Amino acid sequence: MTPDELAARLDRAADLMPNAIYKGMAHTGMLGRARISGNASGRPGPNVITGDYRNSWQAVTTRIPYGAFCTIGTNRPQGRRLEFGFTGTDSLGRSYNQPPFPHVGPAIDFIALTLHAQMRLAVAEALT
Repeated sequence: MTPDELAARLDRAADLMPNAIYKGMAHTGMLGRARISGNASGRPGPNVITGDYRNSWQAVTTRIPYGAFCTIGTNRPQGRRLEFGFTGTDSLGRSYNQPPFPHVGPAIDFIALTLHAQMRLAVAEALT
């Protein structure tokens, strides 16, 4: 490969990378959300009563210059309490002695491995 051919290939890859990264990030977010929701479907995570909390988890992927980021979260107030436990009185005067039911923490390694694999695929896709 000549230096000009290499330069052209790298220019093409640079043009393709942002979309490839976004695609990989969105896929990772979807799988991460599914893993957290699955972990929030009974012990050792929280039990499911109505499914409202489990279904409240969302993954939002946003484009940024030359890439993307993804936020996985819930808007339900019990999220932190379920993940980390809570002992004490809340703002409404209710007393709790609730142990933690981890469901996010156990998903972190899976999400990290998935993200690494997706970014390797993004680079490979952009270089082909």
